Amino acid sequence: MKKIIIVLISILLIIILLIGLYFYGLTGYNSEDIVNFNIRSGASKKEVINNLYKSKLLKSRISGTIYLYLNEDIMIQPGTYELKRSMGLEEILNSFKSGGKYRLTLVEGKRLVDYVDQICEMFNFNKDEVIAKLNDQDYLKELIKKYDFLDNSILNNNIYYPLEGYLYPATYNFSKHDTIEDIIEKILDKTEDMLDNYITQFEKSDYSYHEILTIASIIENETKLEEDKKIASEVIYKRLDLQMSLGMDVTTYYGVRKKIGESLTTEDLNDKNPYNTRITSFIGLPIGPICNPSLLSIDAALNPSNDDYVYFFADIDGKLHFAKTYEEHQINREKYRW
Repeated sequence: MKKIIIVLISILLIIILLIGLYFYGLTGYNSEDIVNFNIRSGASKKEVINNLYKSKLLKSRISGTIYLYLNEDIMIQPGTYELKRSMGLEEILNSFKSGGKYRLTLVEGKRLVDYVDQICEMFNFNKDEVIAKLNDQDYLKELIKKYDFLDNSILNNNIYYPLEGYLYPATYNFSKHDTIEDIIEKILDKTEDMLDNYITQFEKSDYSYHEILTIASIIENETKLEEDKKIASEVIYKRLDLQMSLGMDVTTYYGVRKKIGESLTTEDLNDKNPYNTRITSFIGLPIGPICNPSLLSIDAALNPSNDDYVYFFADIDGKLHFAKTYEEHQINREKYRW
């Protein structure tokens, strides 16, 4: 009998211990640190629990899993949430019911379609519908009325994506209720703020906003190093002044809708589209920007160096080597070819 009592007491103690560990695993940490926690669209509850544990917002993955099993009706909305480490799991999950902020980082040098992919994945929008909206002439005319840096240049039917080059790369916070119009206009508001820093230079320039942003987009894709940007900018202006073809591979990639780094065929290089400056008969700028440039590239487009360079060649590390004559350029090509 004693043995049975001892076994029962032992089992009871183990149960009490397990229950205690379960509830302890649901409590928060002794810290007021704030963590930005992201829940992607389509994430499972199990994934959320695993990520909470990895982010040290949950003490026990097992406790979290059991809690979900006991509370199957819990709703979890995607988004970015500011969570304190001191919050317990119940409080955390309650905050997930209403939906958090959508934190979106747009990287410089990427194309509008790349940004659209990010937006659609985060908000579960239909990509074709978003692209259609961003190409809608009536909507674009509304934006032209609202933003001084937009003009009728973007209404040209030969432009692939009218707002290419105008979506400033930065980190944005959106709400789950934002429409595609809300999102685009919040981004354009940021673009306006950044361009306003250079308003005097834009007004003094012989080139329009559209042309400057086109030049900046070429600089963005052609340069890896900040030190090369203003000299590359000079090469572009020099070639425009000399009525030379720009001969920039990055415009070919965009023109034939290939990603930079993919193989370019002879057919690609000779493709007569409104972006491909590799064709020797193509004089002047592409019809529009080929990516969304950083502020450094916009600054370089407005402030080119003055060294009389006409050519450049990139080595394997992306460093540009500049030349004033074709002969010097050929030497650089042989020296830094990879």
